Amino acid sequence: MDFMNLAAARRSIRQYEQKDVDDALLRELIDAARIAPSAHNRQPWRFMIVRGAAKEHIAETMEAWIAENRDTAPRYARTSKYTARVVRQAPVLILVFQQQDGLCQTGDTLSIGAALEHMCLRAQELGLGALWILDTCYTQEDICRYVGSGELELCCALCVGYAAEAPEARPRMELSELMVPVGGNAAVDLEKETP
Repeated sequence: MDFMNLAAARRSIRQYEQKDVDDALLRELIDAARIAPSAHNRQPWRFMIVRGAAKEHIAETMEAWIAENRDTAPRYARTSKYTARVVRQAPVLILVFQQQDGLCQTGDTLSIGAALEHMCLRAQELGLGALWILDTCYTQEDICRYVGSGELELCCALCVGYAAEAPEARPRMELSELMVPVGGNAAVDLEKETP
């Protein structure tokens, strides 16, 4: 599969078959992240594979947080309740950590985004489904304490398994909507074919 078809076929999967994922496939996902580009080649990502009771505890932690903060949590954070269900159902949860470094925080966060995208695309290529999760950020301290991550900070997580759904592609903006004109001049029209 060429890159554009692979990228276009990738979906955020929220329903999984009750079938475990072999460690060899998980190693492939981590290896895909390993070769991602990173600012100053810092390679700031660290990964922890979680299954079973530990994964269940993380889902419960997320649910407890939203139950406690239902009335005060911002609307976008209320998705934690649904994300916890996905965490519970997915056979594997990969926690993604980074070291705290204020000077490199933006570069490290962007680098981790590149690594996660590599993992999602490799999962698609291997016939797996994945969901990139931010909702762990509301309970990151509790999760870090529970899993014993030491000085590492939880950045996000990735659910992995065999997809039990085939969602339609979500809407995407047109190229013309993405372009910002330079100095008020007309933007280059990327939708026109070049001769």
